[in-house]
Formats: sequence, C-alpha cells, structure tokens
Amino acid sequence: MVSSTAKTPAAYLAELPPERRAIIAALRERILKRLPSGYEEVMLWGMLVYVIPLARYPNTYNGQPLAYVALAAQKNAYSLYLNMAYGNNTVENEFRAAYVKAGKKLDMGKCCVRFKKLDDLLLDAVDNAIASTPLSAYLDGYERVMAATKTGQRQAARKQSPKAETAKTPARKASAKSVAASKPAAKKPAVKKTASKKPAATTRAAAKPAAATTVAARKRPR
Repeated sequence: MVSSTAKTPAAYLAELPPERRAIIAALRERILKRLPSGYEEVMLWGMLVYVIPLARYPNTYNGQPLAYVALAAQKNAYSLYLNMAYGNNTVENEFRAAYVKAGKKLDMGKCCVRFKKLDDLLLDAVDNAIASTPLSAYLDGYERVMAATKTGQRQAARKQSPKAETAKTPARKASAKSVAASKPAAKKPAVKKTASKKPAATTRAAAKPAAATTVAARKRPR
C-alpha cells in the first residue's frame, strides 16, 4: 500500500503522475459535490479522507477523526473506501445491487472498492452512496456498531463511571451518618468495690493476745 507524506490535498495531487492525478482529481471532484454537509476533507493515513471533525465528534475509538469516505492511489490500482456502507446493509446492498443490474464487475471488500480506471466504477452508484448518509445518521450508525464491541463498551463504562461515583457519594455519607446515629452510647465498665482486708487483719491481730493468755494460764503451776 502506497502512503503519501503530503500534508494537504493539493500537495497530494501534485505528487502524483499526470495520468494518475487525472483519475484521483476527477473522483475527488465528484466526492466533494455529493458529500453531505458537515464532513471535511483532510489528509490522513497518506490519502484523501473525508471525515467528521474531532471538534464535532471527539469520542472515536482511536482518537482520529471518524472517516466517511477515503480515496487513494495505490501502487497498481486505486482504492475508494465507502465507510458509510460498513455496517449499513441498506447502503451496501443498494450499491452491490446496482453493479449486478448493470452487469459490471465489482471488486469490493467490506467497504473498500478497488479499481484500475474510472470505467471500472459505476459512478452513479458511487454518487448515491456518498450522498446517502447525513452526518447525524452516520454518527448514530457508528455508535450502534461500537456499542456491540468490547472497545465501545469500555468507552461507555468510562464515561458513566464518574457520574455514578458522584451519585453514590452523598448516599454513602448519609448512610454513614445514619449508622453512627443508630449506635447506642458506649457504657463505662462497672467498677467492683472490694471490701478492705485491713480490718480483718486487725481482728486477727487482736485475737492473738487472748489466745496466748489462755495458753499461759494453762501452764501456770498450781
């Protein structure tokens, strides 16, 4: 795949050989005439790309503007990317059916149409596909497709997470206060009073002389 380092569409066209420039320029003119409002022409990935600007829709899966159509001169052929047909069965089926009806051979993958000369293209079908999808409808389709992917689900979770946490915080604080209020006041442990043993010791001490006197009285000779 040939990739250009040109920074502008004009520079891209200028670097092409004359015969290849004529084909790209003719198809570019058709794209610009039929492109719905809101899309912009830029140089991206080394080719002419018609995108939704990031200022309009920044939430893309790769951080790059969302591409609607792209056009490139490859080494031995040309590529026209009809991204609006990817995931949109109506646009894709109508495009393919037009080729069948015209008896024209179509070399197309999921959305990339490969051709070697303008006569290989069914230009009316190309025009209809390019004009088919307004910017808002294209965004709706893109978001539906992304919602079914893991990447899209992760993005949606990241977007919702801060809001969810913000919503939960007041509830958590209120709950903590309720729990604190419902707890009974802590009781101080009861202190057991013990009777002093000193008086008992005094009693025993007082009893000893009496016992000694009795013994002495018994031993006294008569």
